[in-house]
Amino acid sequence: MPFSALGLSEPLLRAIAERKYSAPTPIQASAIPAILHGRDVWASAQTGSGKTAAFALPLLQRLSAAPRRPGRFTRALILVPTRELAAQIGESLRRYARFLPEPLKTLVVYGGVSINPQMMALGGGADVLVATPGRLIDLLEHNAVSLSAVSHLVLDEADRLLDLGFSAELGRIVALLPEQRQSLLFSATFPAAVEALATGLLRNPARLDVPAAPATQPDIAQRAIEVDAPRRTQLLRQLVEDAKWPSVLVFVATKYATEHVADKLRRAGLNADALHGELSQGARTDALADFKAGRTQILVATDLAARGIDIAKLPVVVNFDLPRSADDYTHRIGRTGRAGETGIAINFISAETHAHFRLIEKRHGLSLPREQIAGFEPIQTEVPAPPTGGIKGKRPNKKDKLRAAAEAQSARVPRF
Repeated sequence: MPFSALGLSEPLLRAIAERKYSAPTPIQASAIPAILHGRDVWASAQTGSGKTAAFALPLLQRLSAAPRRPGRFTRALILVPTRELAAQIGESLRRYARFLPEPLKTLVVYGGVSINPQMMALGGGADVLVATPGRLIDLLEHNAVSLSAVSHLVLDEADRLLDLGFSAELGRIVALLPEQRQSLLFSATFPAAVEALATGLLRNPARLDVPAAPATQPDIAQRAIEVDAPRRTQLLRQLVEDAKWPSVLVFVATKYATEHVADKLRRAGLNADALHGELSQGARTDALADFKAGRTQILVATDLAARGIDIAKLPVVVNFDLPRSADDYTHRIGRTGRAGETGIAINFISAETHAHFRLIEKRHGLSLPREQIAGFEPIQTEVPAPPTGGIKGKRPNKKDKLRAAAEAQSARVPRF
């Protein structure tokens, strides 16, 4: 099915052709007609499936056909969990809208930067406002924007919005919206909290569940390499140097680890940078821009980079630390193997994380062979199973503590 069969206007089709989109993805083919017909949409699709275009294209068409209301009003509101995703969606909207006969004003607002320029930009209202919830609340409290004229609401990465604790902010924002509006909810996963949100937010929605089909399944070779935790950075360095990967996205568990690992790689002569939520917005933007442009070879990041960020032709993702949940695993490795490209996802497995990785494998129907790299063979490959009995009064030794840590980590992984 070509894009022209979905009911999109000629200016939008020109923008699609310029982006060299050959044919709509399954979620685009399902969502675009429903949105054009004014339906609420509850859409679930795999990461990298083209969700942004699925809501952005029909949204722009509906806005371009409707009259504007003068003043500090917003006609369409798109809520997202991170600053990086907000900026990326804003750029996509501008590219899709470039051939429309009447320009649409798109603004992107998020925290971490001065609020004053954003307040000034909102002085004449906006056709589309892309926002993180916290900064939108700040703007509302400054009376810088009104939501009383919003006719379209989009929640992108809805599960992540709730994971990051935006439930209260979402409630405040939705209470200010008109009851008569079109609401669109997009996400790759739908845990119970998102199900409850969708039920209360949407009215007779078109429920679109697009499973990963063989034709659209990302081509990602997944590997599991056993290595002692203290030697992971050395192994990472050797893998990068041997394979000569031009860019590598490395996921770690904490902001401290991003700086620590990136610093060790730099001292080893590799071009590495860190990305985490405690950086200033300018530093975050620069780090991501340098990585996308190829000026940085290795980006060490927290899960901040796991959702919605599109990095063209990224060949490799490395889980230096395993993600806490199976869903986060999907989003992490989904940064590679996008848009028809092949990719590699490497997982470092230590004695402490064997049990947790088996749980991730179970959730995704995987069974990856365990590899060992010459010179990096682990001394301890797995935490021993707990004994059938104990010795009264015996203090836990190092193995006991390792086993307890693995069990605790496994227990913290949420059930879906």
